[in-house]
Amino acid sequence: MSVRVAGVLGRAHQTWRRSLQVRVVTITLVASSLLVGGFAFLIADKITTILLDSARSDVRQRVTSGASYAAKQVSFYGQPQEAQLQETIDGTVNYLAGGDPQQTSGVVVAITADDYPNDIQTRTSPSANVQPLISPELRAAIADGKVASQIRTGRLTDETTKYLVYGSPVPTRFGQIELYYLVPLGRQDVTAADARATVVATGVALVILLGLLAALVTRLVVNPVRVAARTAQRLSAGLLDQRMVVNGEDDLALLAASFNQMATNLQRQILRLEEMSRLQRRFTSDVSHELRTPLTTVRMAADLIFAERDEFDPAVARSAELLQAELDRFEELLTDLLEISRFDAGFAMLDSEPTDLVPVVHRVVDRLAGLAERVGVPIELDLPGTPVIAEVDPRRVERVLRNLVGNAVEHGEARPVLITLGIDETAVAITVRDHGVGLKVGEEKLVFNRFWRADPSRARQTGGTGLGLSISLEDARLHGGWLEAWGAPGQGAQFRLTLPARAGDRLTTSPLRLVPADATLPFGGPRDGNPRDGGSRDGGQLAIGPGTGGALAIGPAPAGDGQRTEVHS
Repeated sequence: MSVRVAGVLGRAHQTWRRSLQVRVVTITLVASSLLVGGFAFLIADKITTILLDSARSDVRQRVTSGASYAAKQVSFYGQPQEAQLQETIDGTVNYLAGGDPQQTSGVVVAITADDYPNDIQTRTSPSANVQPLISPELRAAIADGKVASQIRTGRLTDETTKYLVYGSPVPTRFGQIELYYLVPLGRQDVTAADARATVVATGVALVILLGLLAALVTRLVVNPVRVAARTAQRLSAGLLDQRMVVNGEDDLALLAASFNQMATNLQRQILRLEEMSRLQRRFTSDVSHELRTPLTTVRMAADLIFAERDEFDPAVARSAELLQAELDRFEELLTDLLEISRFDAGFAMLDSEPTDLVPVVHRVVDRLAGLAERVGVPIELDLPGTPVIAEVDPRRVERVLRNLVGNAVEHGEARPVLITLGIDETAVAITVRDHGVGLKVGEEKLVFNRFWRADPSRARQTGGTGLGLSISLEDARLHGGWLEAWGAPGQGAQFRLTLPARAGDRLTTSPLRLVPADATLPFGGPRDGNPRDGGSRDGGQLAIGPGTGGALAIGPAPAGDGQRTEVHS
């Protein structure tokens, strides 16, 4: 039962949060119920007070006149023991009661003499026991010579009834007797109840009417907003021809017209940008292809000149070497531009096959060994002792690693570069760690932008094109993997490539941590167990990267057994 109630409350809360119409109608109903309920209470109380005051006024007049009449009737007697006094009291009571008890509407008249209980007996018309309805307080007030009243509930007939009891002293020559009128308030109660029922029914009808009116008005306002939201969702999904229907000339129609105008302008701008992007991609591709032919010719001439550089003057020989180097860089740039254009056009294809990544890492290190030796940066390897097999495109993976290791060597500041390879049941990962100048806050995202450089004034050793990391990111995405960066000023940087072990699988975690274990917090503490950097105290790995969609992924830490470390310098 509790689960069902919790489910109902959860759905109600969700409806409350999502529906503007429900909130407006609910608030209107609650506010109008409180307001109408307050007015209904005041009106019912006022009606009851008026009916009671009317009854009091009528009974008071009757009591006053009745007391005067009774005083005249008993004024002839000087002693309470006189024989005719009781008969006179009986006649007076019958006269004041109106004669026939059936015509008195239930009004009971009584004369008592509490000071002379042995000489004067209490008389009532019609006959009834009124003593329980006359309280001692009322008797005391009348004994003091006052006219007093009270409301009492009792049984004088077969039914329990509420009575308005009015009492008045009647002066005589021998002392004082009391006159009481007991008027039933049943008719007043029925009238008040009918009035309250009418007020409540009117209030309920008014609240329902206000709720319906609020629902109608809110619907008139909310429906265009909902239509605008659905249209905006379709526009965001790429259906640029979606428009709202414009009805009338009011504010909502103005909103629809403005929305349609905005959608038209957006469509025009998006189409123009798409056309410009298409032309730009076509231009890049065409230029790259067209430059191939003259580049081949220039390359042949440059190779010939470079081969004969020993026979030239030193200045000319140096120019031939510079020409050869710049042609190499130009050719690499053309190759990268063509690759980028294929990614932009969506023509890049993945040629996956089961590949042992250990030889791939060795080939990359061997190719960059000359550069590392020239700049004085040793390359260390932390690789498993067994083959690491994954379904990948070896050409693209080797290109990614070549870019990452080349950048690490260039920015290594003559400190070691560590390449680590890890694997688990679902993924493989390679990290490239350098101990150079590092990255500033926010630059870990900018490094993958095309032609972006952390320090444009810095001298380059490799003559890169500025497109390497952009192409590497696209290669990782083509595999369904992640390429992430971490860096801190003065602590170097680390790049992590994570790929699914089987082509087509979805990544949820990485075998290696993104933030190095030797990295320190801004206040100098070790990054151990911090969920933001991928560490875990119990040996697990936490990773936050573009491939997770911002989610937190947890996986096992890379095993230490079977690992071997190599140093290339």
